[in-house]
Amino acid sequence: MTWTLSKSTELDDGVVRWDELGDGPPIVLVHGTPYSSFLWRDVAPALARRGRRVYVFDHLGYGQSDKHEGQDLTLAAQGRNFADLLQRWNLQRPSVVGCDIGGGIVLRALLLEHAAYSDLTLFDAVTGGTWEHGLFGLIRQHHDVFEQLPAYAHEALVTAHLRNGTHQGYRPGVLETYLAPWLGADGQAAFYRQYRQLSEDDTAEYEHLLSSIDIPVTLLWGRDDQILPPPHGDWIEQRVTNRGLTWIDDAGHLLPEDAPAQLVERLTRHQSA
Repeated sequence: MTWTLSKSTELDDGVVRWDELGDGPPIVLVHGTPYSSFLWRDVAPALARRGRRVYVFDHLGYGQSDKHEGQDLTLAAQGRNFADLLQRWNLQRPSVVGCDIGGGIVLRALLLEHAAYSDLTLFDAVTGGTWEHGLFGLIRQHHDVFEQLPAYAHEALVTAHLRNGTHQGYRPGVLETYLAPWLGADGQAAFYRQYRQLSEDDTAEYEHLLSSIDIPVTLLWGRDDQILPPPHGDWIEQRVTNRGLTWIDDAGHLLPEDAPAQLVERLTRHQSA
């Protein structure tokens, strides 16, 4: 499946690939791991058709952006990168949407890097509390072992992990597109490079500031999320003033895969003027 980001911006640690669609009030879509902006392939055009200027990008270390040894891929660094991108794009107060580690990244940018948003939507997001568990926790603890997996075992592991993100299952060709950047010697190294740098320490730094968020916040969560189960949604709902937590039935971790129409409807319900 073809998904090409036509624009690029060079940051201190490499080149970020990005694109924009449509015209109108800006909205920035921020993906998680081990995904890429391909996650937004249905959502971004739908928002553009509804009068939004939509920004999509791949984090450094992911998708079509630069991946190389020595990159700082912590949530702290990605939060700084995101705040930097907003400045370079000359976006003063865009709407922002974050999922998975994208949630932690946009919260760090807002609360610690002085980024400004008009409103914020978080779904199935790494936000704070305890989230280093399951396969992710094992990779964090034993990345030196995982990095040595034979190529076939690595491919099988990443494939299974990607499948765990959706409750409905992927349409033909989608899983293969998510998988492609992580294959081969360079892709395998990049996969474990980014995972070993993710830490709860980087979300703990802003936890005490969550109650200070004074922009409209929308919370959504897949009721069948196996990666960040419902208690993670409850955790942030209790700490952030918000419009209410909406549970999406028959959806897992990836709402753009399992419930794209419902996600678009929620994202356009409170249009920024």
